[in-house]
Amino acid sequence: MSRTRPPRTFEAPPAGLVRMRWIAGGLLVLMAATFLVARAFDDRYPALGFVRAFAEAAMVGGLADWFAVTALFRHPLGLPIPHTAIIPRNKDRIGTTLAAFLRDNFLIPGVVARRMRGVDMAGAAGRWLANPPGGDGRLRRGAAGLAAHVLEAFDQQRLGGMVKAGIGQRLRALDVSPLLGQALSAAIAEDRHLPLLDGIVRWGARLLASNEALIRQMVHDRAGSVMRWTGLDETLATKIIDGLNGMLTGIAEDPDHPLREKAEAGLAALAHDLINDPRMRERVAAVKAEIIDNPAMQRWLDGLWEQARGGMLRIARNPDAMLAGPVGDALRQLGDTLQTDAKLRATINRFVRRAVVGMAADYGDGIVRLVSETIQGWDAGTITRRLENAVGRDLQYIRVNGTVVGGLVGLAIHAVDVAL
Repeated sequence: MSRTRPPRTFEAPPAGLVRMRWIAGGLLVLMAATFLVARAFDDRYPALGFVRAFAEAAMVGGLADWFAVTALFRHPLGLPIPHTAIIPRNKDRIGTTLAAFLRDNFLIPGVVARRMRGVDMAGAAGRWLANPPGGDGRLRRGAAGLAAHVLEAFDQQRLGGMVKAGIGQRLRALDVSPLLGQALSAAIAEDRHLPLLDGIVRWGARLLASNEALIRQMVHDRAGSVMRWTGLDETLATKIIDGLNGMLTGIAEDPDHPLREKAEAGLAALAHDLINDPRMRERVAAVKAEIIDNPAMQRWLDGLWEQARGGMLRIARNPDAMLAGPVGDALRQLGDTLQTDAKLRATINRFVRRAVVGMAADYGDGIVRLVSETIQGWDAGTITRRLENAVGRDLQYIRVNGTVVGGLVGLAIHAVDVAL
């Protein structure tokens, strides 16, 4: 699978970084100029030895720190000096190390369970839903924008494959036969199966009415020549159709009809077999596996993920619309319920913890590979610029500090040398 590489774009460095580069570079130039002036006149003015020592050591310290800071991101002066341009050369290793750090410190089920133990996700969600952030909603829009960017940044083919594989694994692990049996038993006990039987009877009546001509033709084709000549085949067909209609009408109108009782007994036996018969459970499992492996089912799962992703993107791009109207009222009501119903809140928190721990156990390695391959797929120049823009200002302070500290060390050494 090809990695997605973002297009190269020029990112202007922040103003603070540019300013600190000028300060650090100007200070280094100032120390160089001071050193040259002090060296030219220290024969006439011995006291300038202290100035020269300070400027010389400051120049060495500033140059050393400039080399160290530059070597992180590129080759100093464009020279291919060994062990320079560290970040571009080690981009893939950085991605692998970051992924390993993520796995070892965040995606171990035990660590996830321990950190989730004190997290009240349901309470936080309830407070947010009941009282959404007011004002200009910058926090909400910022979080929504971040969520949208994250969804768009992931390799959708790989992420969608992970989601589809996860759903497929859950479906394969689910033993649906007892669930179907229990649902059918509960429906029979509460007479919720009667509308189903009535619907089947009505469907049979419509099927019979729409195929009356076909039945008459079948009787006509199978009747002898004598019956066709005397018209008895038409009479026989009418009797058959009237008998079937009478039977269906009787089943529909009589709750105690023998065929209805036999159908209910058959449903009860089916519910019992679904729960207790190993062979029935095996047949149901085989049918379930065939359905899951069917290409149409796989396409449906793909469409399900795309619909879910599209819905999340629409919500993330327009959070205000999500919280307005009936949907917003329902969400606020849900938030109030989550804050007042301690049992529901505990149940949701337990479910969230188990879900997160299960995801860490099942998909931790996949997430780690996704992070590692995503970073490895980034353009070296782009990641270098972004890292430098993020931490470069602090690194320029290191150059300034190196210049000042180097000068102070040189001044101290010169003072000791003069004293001795």
